[in-house]
Amino acid sequence: MRNVLPPGVVKHSFLRLFHSLRSRPRGKRWARELNRESFNLRLFQDTIGYQPANWKFFFESLLHRSYLQFVGEQWNSNERLEFLGDAVLNFIVADYLHSAHPGMEEGELTKYRSRLVNRKILAQRAKEFHISDFLFLSSSAAQSIDSGSESILADAFEAIIGALYLDGGMKAARGFVDRTILSKEHVLLGAWADDNYKSTLLEYAQGRALGIPRYAVVREEGPEHDRRFTVEVFVGTQSYGVGSGRSKKDAEQAAAAVAISKISKEPVPDPQA
Repeated sequence: MRNVLPPGVVKHSFLRLFHSLRSRPRGKRWARELNRESFNLRLFQDTIGYQPANWKFFFESLLHRSYLQFVGEQWNSNERLEFLGDAVLNFIVADYLHSAHPGMEEGELTKYRSRLVNRKILAQRAKEFHISDFLFLSSSAAQSIDSGSESILADAFEAIIGALYLDGGMKAARGFVDRTILSKEHVLLGAWADDNYKSTLLEYAQGRALGIPRYAVVREEGPEHDRRFTVEVFVGTQSYGVGSGRSKKDAEQAAAAVAISKISKEPVPDPQA
């Protein structure tokens, strides 16, 4: 359950806990008080795979700027930790790719790294690990997450990495990144193919003199703020995939992915054969 306060409502016991963090950010009594306020310390530790020494770093990593109105000026939002975490994350991923792909050229390494650390991937990782359950947000900020906004989740993910680095050094930060990103084969493969489905399909079609794949919008659904598009892709005159997404671009990528999967099992006949 998210730590959300409606505008104008202050939960005084929570405020006391925030203020107490500055002087005593640990201890069994403090932990019991915090657990009574619905922040599950053990669950958060299990989620990040680490036992914090200084909880202040981690509360700050979860503190969205919309919540500052409730906790006072002595606290910072998670933006500074996000800045630090972004740099640490880029280094860890670059180090991993450099070791894991000794034959890959610099340009490809840079492209792969940017796909692994982009906002979409980080927001997906945050969702899978239920990071939003621990965030301190205003009700409007929480609604933006429910509406599909990725920035708050991605920023919090990076801020947690920053907190881990400050509290436990590179080892702690690397352990979190390994567990949430680099050990997940579907994440690595998805990032490698991200934004490449359409170009891969184009290269395939043109290499076999089939022309340029054609994408047609089959259906548009949902309200204006939550639109869903369904797109069908044609290779030559034959339909080879249907995909959906929140934008036409996403739907086209999804349709191209289906087409590539189909082609790999049932290649399109070469018209010159």
